[in-house]
Amino acid sequence: MLTLYYHPGACSLAAHIALEWIGAPYKTIEVEFGDKDYLKINPAGAVPALDDGAGWVLTQDAAILRFLARRHPDAGLAIEGDEKAQAEADRWSFFITGDLHPAFFPLFVPNRYTRAREKEAFDDIRAAAKALTHRKFALVDAHLTNRRFFLGEKRSYLDAYVFPMERWARTLLDDGLAAFPAVRAHHDMMAADPAVQKALAAEGA
Repeated sequence: MLTLYYHPGACSLAAHIALEWIGAPYKTIEVEFGDKDYLKINPAGAVPALDDGAGWVLTQDAAILRFLARRHPDAGLAIEGDEKAQAEADRWSFFITGDLHPAFFPLFVPNRYTRAREKEAFDDIRAAAKALTHRKFALVDAHLTNRRFFLGEKRSYLDAYVFPMERWARTLLDDGLAAFPAVRAHHDMMAADPAVQKALAAEGA
């Protein structure tokens, strides 16, 4: 049985949603960042991690999502189409991993980005992070305009991947998702999905 190591409300929520969409048996283990036992499973300390039940552990959200989509083709989460379609999926997956997700890091842990410890320094870092996150979501909003799903005519693992960051933006940005109507519509569609609601309830998120 698959085992997902997660932290409530973190980016690991994406893999949790994908597992619910797939419908195969799995279990979850909640972890805290920096937990010594979890570091033995994933020395990087990040979530998620996925244990396949046979001694193999996969880390990195994008890799886990793509693995699950390929392992369970009947769930319809993989990207269909030619090499250009696959490249488009990779492009957006890498954007979420390398641009959108890291834009939030200074909001969560501003102390990592300065040697100062004054509140004013942390406030400056958070303000810069909000501006950066706005710019990244403007790109996502332009992409999602006139689209229901992130790619193609049906949901894919990319819909699950971007959803945690949509939730963070709704909470952490001063104007939430008001500036991004297409992102807000995608967020609301995902939030209404029964499988998403089940994953959120299980995490208490």
